[in-house]
Amino acid sequence: MKRSFPILFIFLCSWVYGQNLPGTKLSIKKAQDEIVLDGKLEEESWKQADVADNWYQNFPVDSLPSPFQTEARMTFNDEFLYVAFICYDDDSPDVVSTLRRDFDYSLNDNVSFIFGPYNDRLNGYFFNVTAAGAKRDGTVSSGGNGENAFNIYWDNKWFTKVVRYEDRWIAEIAIPFKSFRYKSDVKEWNVTFDRLDKKRNIKSAWVRTPRQFYTGTFAFAGQLVWEDPIPKAGTNISVIPYVAGGSFQDKEVDPEQSSTDLQAGFDAKVGITPSMNLDLTVNPDFSQIEVDEQILNLTRFEFQFPERRQFFLENNDLFDNAGFESARPFFSRRIGIVRDTAGISQKVPILYGARLSGTINQKWRLGVMNMHTKEMLDFGLPAQNYTVATIQRMFLEQSSLSVTFVNKQSLGVQEGDSLKFFHPSIFRRTNVEDQPTPNTYNRVLDADLVLRSKDNRWYHSSFFAQSFDTNSKPKTKSGSAFFQYSDRSLTANVGGFFVNKNFNAEVGFVPGSTVYPGQMGYYSEVAYKMYPKGDVILYSGPQARLNDTYLPDGTLVDRKSNLGYVVSFQNSAMLTFDFEHVFQRLTLDFNPISAAQFRQFLEGQQFHWNSFLASFQSNTIKKLNFLLSSSYGGFYNGTNLNISGQLNMRFQPYVNVAMRFDYNNLKLSEDYGDAELFLLGPKLDVTFTDKLFFTGYYQYNNLTDNMNLNLRFQWRYKPASDFYIVYTENYFPENFASKNRALVFKLTYWINL
Repeated sequence: MKRSFPILFIFLCSWVYGQNLPGTKLSIKKAQDEIVLDGKLEEESWKQADVADNWYQNFPVDSLPSPFQTEARMTFNDEFLYVAFICYDDDSPDVVSTLRRDFDYSLNDNVSFIFGPYNDRLNGYFFNVTAAGAKRDGTVSSGGNGENAFNIYWDNKWFTKVVRYEDRWIAEIAIPFKSFRYKSDVKEWNVTFDRLDKKRNIKSAWVRTPRQFYTGTFAFAGQLVWEDPIPKAGTNISVIPYVAGGSFQDKEVDPEQSSTDLQAGFDAKVGITPSMNLDLTVNPDFSQIEVDEQILNLTRFEFQFPERRQFFLENNDLFDNAGFESARPFFSRRIGIVRDTAGISQKVPILYGARLSGTINQKWRLGVMNMHTKEMLDFGLPAQNYTVATIQRMFLEQSSLSVTFVNKQSLGVQEGDSLKFFHPSIFRRTNVEDQPTPNTYNRVLDADLVLRSKDNRWYHSSFFAQSFDTNSKPKTKSGSAFFQYSDRSLTANVGGFFVNKNFNAEVGFVPGSTVYPGQMGYYSEVAYKMYPKGDVILYSGPQARLNDTYLPDGTLVDRKSNLGYVVSFQNSAMLTFDFEHVFQRLTLDFNPISAAQFRQFLEGQQFHWNSFLASFQSNTIKKLNFLLSSSYGGFYNGTNLNISGQLNMRFQPYVNVAMRFDYNNLKLSEDYGDAELFLLGPKLDVTFTDKLFFTGYYQYNNLTDNMNLNLRFQWRYKPASDFYIVYTENYFPENFASKNRALVFKLTYWINL
């Protein structure tokens, strides 16, 4: 017993000091020989490079070294930043779902390089590569905290080579210094590495990261120390011209008429400074963007679809994070997309745009964007100009203060143009008996504060905004405050918000603006995790949520409370149960199925109902897996049975088949309507090689009485240069008669000057 204590003490010391803690340094030296991407690491520069080793698990536990270790090395020359990984393994088959770029991180064996070249622990980039060599890249914002902090839609040139051996796989990455923004005089960068060993469902990182945090969080990053001078950031200009065209037919307008179109334009990226970029676009075309997933929306609120257009995505956190969920001053899909008088989203051509964004220094960031759209008399819209500008000041470790200004200007609108420019956003009546007056501009000024503790346990965000437009009115403000505490076992948050009656963010997203005549409310959530011993359950625990919304006079109009329990399994499966209580006092006439077909519930009516909800996500390591959710209970004056989810099958790494479905069986009393609502969305994704891709997507939605077919072929014939062919058609479900169809092509070519 006397001898065992020193041995135990030595073991504990080695265990503690063997961990790489935040701030651990990794040196990088200039390569003395040519680096060849061959997956062998035989160059002398790799042999002399500092090694990032001793990786610790983050998931399913964070208290043990990874059973299959990983090593990372870095070097550079005047043109490239190089990263090499040795991922130790056995000969069991890898989990690789696709060869497509920007793969799903959670469904592939992959390794990541995450770095912040501004050394501010807030902003940076990430580069991932799978065991089959598929690539994924993007930007990091907000210190890597939260799902929206990692933007995969940023795209640039870089190169990789992966070689599989019996007991390991090696990945080499070469990233041109021209592909990202940095400053040559910043001698230390934030850096970390992580690995997802999907076949064992183990996630590990070079810097030990508590499992309640993402392994790409900069609060748990090391420091990359440049022992040799960083290459001077030189001129960085890229031009991406395109040519596009196609054939179009709208049978609802003219069954016999079809049209063709041929257009050209370009995007450009100009490095104004090493860390500040100017994006330019002339006559942009977004025909290759993947079609939105349709939904069955049975609520009174507008649904927010994600932005996928490349031009709006780099440094998008500067603009998109302004405000809070109750009132976002800026939402980029308001530019170039508009709802017509039938409520259907239509494209509005963008003539040109410019965006200046990036980091001024370690404390300041800037984003300014201007877009100009074409006059569209078919939709009753004049030519419009949009401007959004944000200045952000960082302080402390991971905190910031931002000010955002948004302006929408309608051009050439006169007092008597209400028949010409008939879109409801242009002319409005203050009272029913008054003549409509033009609303020629809409502006929002917003300030946001974010406070985050060094260890990420404490978080606060708040904002205050005011809108301005032609019809000057009082009560045009909005704001919120949010507080959260999070540790290994407990997550708790509380927040409050208000939106004045006349707060008007036409280029933003305010889901309650068409439902409430002003609103205020609060929300809270608490979840507790318990970690049992054993090899089956990772954690389980209760969770509770409460959301209340009031009118400005204090009348409660919406309440939703949930009490549930979640079980997370170590094989990645998850099971949840919830009991939900809903109260609604309607602020407008409404029918969830069809206001034209069935009797409407009336403004002022009150409803209470309860529902039971359950969902199960099966083991995603398996090639066949599924998500199944179901709920049953009251719904206004009747009941609703919902069954929804998705079935996935992969024939790795070339083919993925998915079937998304949503079924609602609504039974409302009297003549308010009974309906069975279906949404079916089968999807076929084929990656013939890492350069040839095909996606086929079919959607049937009987709530909107529409079937949609979308087929897309992509050939990445050079890095960041693509050729697309896209076919899309909409049908009437009852007889498969075509509503409209289009066959388009697009060719892009990336030129570095």
